[in-house]
Amino acid sequence: MATAMGPAAPTDACYMLIHPRLDVETPNLQTLKRNLERGTDDIKAEALQQVISGTLQGENHDQLLMHIIRFVMPTRNKTLKKLLLLYWEVCPKYEADGKLKQETILICNALLNDLQHPNEFIRGSTLRFLCKLREAELLEPLIGPTRECLSHRHAYVRKNAVEAVSSIYRTLPHLIPDGPELISGVLQTEADMTCRRNALTMLTQSAPALAVQWLKENAQLVSGFEELLQLAVIDLIRRTARDFASEKALFIRCIFELLNAAPSAVKYEAATTLVTLSSNPAAVKAAASCYITLATKESDNNVRIIVLERLDRLRMRHEGIIDDLVMDLLRVLTAPDLDVRRKVLGIVMKLTSQRNVNDVISMLKKELAKTVSDASDYDKNTDYRLLVIQTIHSCASQFPEVAASVVELFLDSIADFGASSATDAIVFIREVAEKFPDLRQGIVSHLVASFMDFKAGKVMRGALWILGEYAETPDEIREVWTRLRKAIGELPLLAAEQRELDAASASADGAEKSAEPKAASSGSRRILADGTYATESSLTARATEASSLKLDSKPPLRAVLLHSDFFTGTVLASTLTKLVLRFARASSADEEQQVNSLRAEAVLIMAGIIRIGQSSFVTTPIDEDSYDRVLACIRALEYMDEDSDVLTEAFIDDTQSAFARLVKGETKRVEEEERKHSNDNAVQVDDVIEFRLLAAANKGASVSAEDTLEHDIELATGEAEGRAAVSKLDSVVQLTGFSDAVYAEAYVNVNQYDILLDVMVVNQTNTTLRNLSIEFSTLGDLKLVEKPTTYNVAPFSFSSVKASIKVSSTETGVIFGTIVYDGPNVNDSHSIVLNDIHVDIMEYIRPARCDSAQFHAMWTEF
Repeated sequence: MATAMGPAAPTDACYMLIHPRLDVETPNLQTLKRNLERGTDDIKAEALQQVISGTLQGENHDQLLMHIIRFVMPTRNKTLKKLLLLYWEVCPKYEADGKLKQETILICNALLNDLQHPNEFIRGSTLRFLCKLREAELLEPLIGPTRECLSHRHAYVRKNAVEAVSSIYRTLPHLIPDGPELISGVLQTEADMTCRRNALTMLTQSAPALAVQWLKENAQLVSGFEELLQLAVIDLIRRTARDFASEKALFIRCIFELLNAAPSAVKYEAATTLVTLSSNPAAVKAAASCYITLATKESDNNVRIIVLERLDRLRMRHEGIIDDLVMDLLRVLTAPDLDVRRKVLGIVMKLTSQRNVNDVISMLKKELAKTVSDASDYDKNTDYRLLVIQTIHSCASQFPEVAASVVELFLDSIADFGASSATDAIVFIREVAEKFPDLRQGIVSHLVASFMDFKAGKVMRGALWILGEYAETPDEIREVWTRLRKAIGELPLLAAEQRELDAASASADGAEKSAEPKAASSGSRRILADGTYATESSLTARATEASSLKLDSKPPLRAVLLHSDFFTGTVLASTLTKLVLRFARASSADEEQQVNSLRAEAVLIMAGIIRIGQSSFVTTPIDEDSYDRVLACIRALEYMDEDSDVLTEAFIDDTQSAFARLVKGETKRVEEEERKHSNDNAVQVDDVIEFRLLAAANKGASVSAEDTLEHDIELATGEAEGRAAVSKLDSVVQLTGFSDAVYAEAYVNVNQYDILLDVMVVNQTNTTLRNLSIEFSTLGDLKLVEKPTTYNVAPFSFSSVKASIKVSSTETGVIFGTIVYDGPNVNDSHSIVLNDIHVDIMEYIRPARCDSAQFHAMWTEF
């Protein structure tokens, strides 16, 4: 939306913007005069609308003022009266020398008659218009009728009269010096809740002492007020708590009563205000309980996220106080939205402590069981299950005493998880096996028992790595080896697959011969281009070898290899090599024959992996990296006797120490983050203690800046996080030259993936520029969301126009365009080419951290 603004006095105010209609031609002054003078009410209304719109666009309609006063103002039509109020708002009321025009006396007389009109709608509309007037000469004769409207029989008139008195007292207090006392009397006798709300708001802003006195007299009735009045009471307490510290007990008692109010907005505002009044643990817990109740009962997910954000901020400011409410917070997990659940689990992780960790884990186990048993919405359950597993993972990492029960849960349920959830579970099991040596034997036993149920290659690779690293005794190695042989199937791999294919082909051929004794081939005679004859033959080919395989019925490792997942094949080869080396190191000299047997069988399996990767049984042949890796494992077993120490160090010691360093590094990073967070919130013993009651008025803001209303307003408008005015100048781009007829410059505001262009256009000519528009185009992955509108710019005036651009990928983009406008003549069209605006990729990239699994997933997608 753009509006043209001509040279005006600093006190001029406008409260509306009207979009110009481009499909309707603007009539000239003579036509407007004729329509205003002789037209019907509908014609007059249309003409008055055109006058208002033209005035807002910078056109000069001073000559129509007397026509409107003479022919429109005496009307009784309510639509015209409403349009008249809009016109009085935008029409110029001052002469060139700064004095009020003489015609305004007639306007004042019309407003006086409307304030005494028997129709309550006209009275109320006129009173609302008085809130927008700033001219003392116009308002002074209207003070008496405005005061009389405070006792009108209709509540619509009374509530607008209160607003009018409030506005006049704030801008021109000398016109109605007893305004607060007048409104205080209205507040005492008024029965309508909307009128009382307006009156209390006026006293809060203009005479807080009277408002606090009224609250003291009516404190017992606060819980029975309607929602609007209760919100006004909360606003009164928030604004006056610091200046009327002696009434703090009264304020807290009222806020505690409003925490139990029925409206959600009242509960939220009361909880927010309570923590600004007191840091007492009881008050903090009451506010947190109110937030949790709102997050549980509200159906709007946006409201839930806002409430949870406020709860998280409360947790950061009052560490350890609301930890006992973590089980109540887990009830919010009944919400179906995944973002709400993610926010809840994030807060739960920060509230979990040694006292409640067992209860939290028990609740999360139940949630995990629900995701496995409930098959109503597979996609949402999968994402939520992964989120719960990650939360349990983080919780067990912070509190080792629950790691054993969590590992047992994951090992029992991992076969029922999806690929992504099972992968995260196996990563957690691997980390626990490294941190807690006492649990390794049980982990290996569970994995061996569940290995045949694994289907995903990622899960198998994680399980194989764990078995290869932590199966240390000869009995464990034999057990693991037996299970892996069963998961691989018949050996040799290629010969077994070939035998199965031949048997399937023989049975298929026998069935075809019994059903169709005739030949399957067919032929037809064709004439070639040179006129000769040729015979065309066709033969039905057998299905390809790969398509004839029934992979689902095969053992899991064999099926993965036939699916061309040779990365899993390399992990299998490495695991077999580790098992052979460990068995050779742990066994006695009498078991050398068994070592050689395992060694030969491992080489046979590895050779089968290479051969089947080079055969026609797979859709994609084995890649060079996997081939080299498997071949290196074969050679390691070949030279195992000569280089036993070197191979043991490379395959066993180095791999385990590398993973141990990775786990320790991650643990150290988490501890450093926690230490940094605690240092940021720590208060030194020699820091100055500031008492709010003893602080000066101008220094009180430093005591608790987050508690002030101004701070909330800054957060809502984005000013708290905005850059300084000096640094904003760095983002101003000059679009045209100083000598051009139109000077334009743009402020480029980049907010994550949204780019807002705030363009200032200055008309440097002495003529009105008609139909001026800015046409933007983009290069790169930038998309123009809204096209700037067309408008008129008066001589030597300026306009402001905004355009939004969406960023769809991390690439540097260019914004370019032109300014097009019409001159005073009919066919006088001009255009100015704008300078390019370069949007750098670094403007909307922010540093963040992701774990290795997230990085690999995003990298694969990229």
